[in-house]
Amino acid sequence: MASRGTRWYTLLLAPMILVMGAVIGWPLIQTFVLSLTDTQLMDVSAPSFVGFENFIKGLGNQGFLDALKVSGLFALVVVSSEMILGTGVALLLNEPFRGRNLVRALLILPWAVPTTVNAIMWRLIYNPEYGALNSLLFQLGFLDSYISWLGSADKALWSVMFADVWKNFSLVAMIALASLQTLPDSQIEAAKIDGAGAWQRFRYITLPHLIPSLQVALVLRIIEAVKVFDIIYVMTKGGPANKTRSASIFVYQEAFTNSRMGSGAAYAIIMVSLIMILIAFYIRGLSRKEK
Repeated sequence: MASRGTRWYTLLLAPMILVMGAVIGWPLIQTFVLSLTDTQLMDVSAPSFVGFENFIKGLGNQGFLDALKVSGLFALVVVSSEMILGTGVALLLNEPFRGRNLVRALLILPWAVPTTVNAIMWRLIYNPEYGALNSLLFQLGFLDSYISWLGSADKALWSVMFADVWKNFSLVAMIALASLQTLPDSQIEAAKIDGAGAWQRFRYITLPHLIPSLQVALVLRIIEAVKVFDIIYVMTKGGPANKTRSASIFVYQEAFTNSRMGSGAAYAIIMVSLIMILIAFYIRGLSRKEK
């Protein structure tokens, strides 16, 4: 029989569960039902039930598989870079120096800038004719001629990755910095007295203290990076030659550009399933550590 405390917690959580069910659960169910049909966006005739045919075709669609690879590479590079850069910046900002509070305040600016604005800003910076990046590198002697950063199949994805890292590393830095503020100075001082060097203090005291917070930042950034859409769409629309087309952009093009709503919904369900698998592994990892 449930205790009084358990019933009270359930009652408090009930509104959130109802809202999530209405906002997330019901649309997800509708999307799944749509994925079992051959619905066309501009077709007024009744759609036919095709079962899991869209899913089978999707898993064998080379374009979709390539888009998943782009999303995977994007997530791997940007999340790794953001975690390393964000942690390093947090460690620097945790040290006392003149103007530290101002720098901490400025740290939030990249993350506070809306993604669309950030994408437009970097698209202008990368402009092959009047972009600031080409001008700077040319004047410093690193370039002999201007480069089309977003028009090159080899450079476009890496250019977008850099723009995303610039925006989101500050989120990791803020989370890590907040965690560092709770680390007792007495532990660091005791380690210094015992003769521990800077690397030893970081490895055995600071890093273990940071890991729980960094895990939260890690899972948040992985989920966001895997389903990336806005920054790539604004900067390249998936080009050139689909080299920056993420899985989310592929789903959008399939459903709304090609008007194949049924198969587009199937691709969306596959993406949701992959994200749920990532979350399940994360929760399982946390459960093992608690035992």
